[in-house]
Amino acid sequence: MNRLLLALTLGTVFLSAPAYSQADKYNGKWSVVIVTEQGNCDRGYRYPLIIQDGNVMYGGKKNFNVSGQVESNGAVTVSVTQGNQGALGTGRLSGKYGVGTWTAPAGGCAGRWQAEKRG
Repeated sequence: MNRLLLALTLGTVFLSAPAYSQADKYNGKWSVVIVTEQGNCDRGYRYPLIIQDGNVMYGGKKNFNVSGQVESNGAVTVSVTQGNQGALGTGRLSGKYGVGTWTAPAGGCAGRWQAEKRG
C-alpha cells in the first residue's frame, strides 16, 4: 500500500493530449522520487515513468495504473491506483525537471515529488 501511494504521487501522471502539441517536449523516460511527509506510508521511493504525447505510463515491472496529463505549460495532474488503493499528484515540469505534491486521502498520507528526465 505504501509503495503504491508513492508511485501514485509521481508516478506521477497524465491523460491523453493532442497527437502533437507543446507537451511533446516532455516525451521520454522520467525518474520520479516520492517522499512521504505526512502519514504512515513508506518514507520514499524512486519510480520510472514514461511520457508519450502527454500521456503518462508506468515504466516499471509492478502493475500500477497510472493516468494523467501534462499540459503544454508543464502543469501535471496524475492518478495512481493499485487494487483499492490510490493517490493523486499535481505539480509542474520545466525542461528536464519537475516538482509537485501528492496525497493519498484513504491512507492519510501526503508528501512531495521530484522528477528528472532521463536519456
